[in-house]
Amino acid sequence: MALLHEDRLFDAEPQARAVARALYQTIRDLPLVSPHGHTDPRWYAQNENFADPAQLLIVPDHYIFRMLFSQGVRLEDLGVPSADGRAVETDGRTIWRRFASHYHLFRGTPSRLWLDHTLETLFGIDAPLTEANADDQFDRIADCLARPEFKPRALFERFNIEVIATTDGALDDLRWHRMIAESGWSGRVVTAYRPDAVVDPDFEGFAGNLDRLAEITGEDTGRWQGYLDAHRARRAYFKTFGATSSDHGHPTAETANLGPAEAEALFERVRTGRAEPGERALFRAQMLTEMAKMSLDDGLVLQIHPGAWRNHSDPMTKAFGRDKGFDIPTRTDYVAALKPLLDAVGCEPGLTVIAFTLDETSYARELAPLAGVYPALRLGPPWWFHDSPEGMRRFREMATETAGFYNTVGFNDDTRAFPSIPARHDVARRIDCAFLARLVVEHRLREDEAFALAPELAYGLAKRAYRL
Repeated sequence: MALLHEDRLFDAEPQARAVARALYQTIRDLPLVSPHGHTDPRWYAQNENFADPAQLLIVPDHYIFRMLFSQGVRLEDLGVPSADGRAVETDGRTIWRRFASHYHLFRGTPSRLWLDHTLETLFGIDAPLTEANADDQFDRIADCLARPEFKPRALFERFNIEVIATTDGALDDLRWHRMIAESGWSGRVVTAYRPDAVVDPDFEGFAGNLDRLAEITGEDTGRWQGYLDAHRARRAYFKTFGATSSDHGHPTAETANLGPAEAEALFERVRTGRAEPGERALFRAQMLTEMAKMSLDDGLVLQIHPGAWRNHSDPMTKAFGRDKGFDIPTRTDYVAALKPLLDAVGCEPGLTVIAFTLDETSYARELAPLAGVYPALRLGPPWWFHDSPEGMRRFREMATETAGFYNTVGFNDDTRAFPSIPARHDVARRIDCAFLARLVVEHRLREDEAFALAPELAYGLAKRAYRL
């Protein structure tokens, strides 16, 4: 008995299923390109065995613990590190037992697909996880994790990862990337520039962050031009560690293109803490356009991840810090919001701006039409809540008719739990093969075209869009 069915996610209709199978066989073993990961570069730098199954699969994965929390399981009891000093569970077996007793909560979710894929293909487990077999499965996984072939670098190679980009803050010293580079290991782990802490005036410690930015760049971040030069310096530094992209988690897609004097005056109010809420939002909008202009010079791909009310729960953010599963989608405008940026640089063919969304209603109405005409704009794949079979299908259905396939950028796994990377790519490849197969059997796409498109969606588009 296996956890995974060989035809999972393919059409129930026999003809379409047969085409999907044939397509999938040609791409299933292509290398993985992971241009927007959240894995810890320390793993690859130190290359130490993972501590235990809970620390590997549960504690770092907000897709997992947010579901459990919604059903009354405290984050403290799942070992999630606290920000306020409260004690949390540290025994991996205890955490695993709690997880196993609630595994039924994941029925029908993408997390269940990813976890079952990991358990079967990585650890050879073919029985569904239950409270009764929790200890047996914990012991089996723990035994594997103690072996050399389950260290991070070995798994990187086993997963056939061609390149992975971590996401690092603008103030990060990138010591782990330096250690990787100096180790002689051939695995390609690059960084991506995430400047939210020194771009968003509402980010905690913003004023101090600007002071730190000045210290590490030698630029005067008390002045507008010095502040911009500091960003240029950091972007150049990140490029020495392989960066090909920047990433921006703004609450909205608002952009602005102020004149130099207006921008300088706005920065002065923001820098001194005198800016009103509307002015702080305007500053974030201005900085997206400034980053796009910098990308014209240094070639970094600009990723915009708007549409989330991040860290929605104030009590949980205070207790456990940022990025603990409380990023909630909001309605998002793109047509008006992106216009200042697109007026400034949207017709530049040498620039790549990748727009993501958590507001699915914008795919067909706004994002696909925009990406279908502006040379600089590409449409990012589903992420966070929509990184799911249904979300991927909806994306293809809503975006393809207007933007086509080649104005999209393949698949980003957006993972925090390292072993789920191949599982996520496998789901995406199956969904795309099923979508192409449907077009073939409906006589909307020739079969030879489907076979040409399948490797593009699985590999080629992401590699080219991110200049990897």
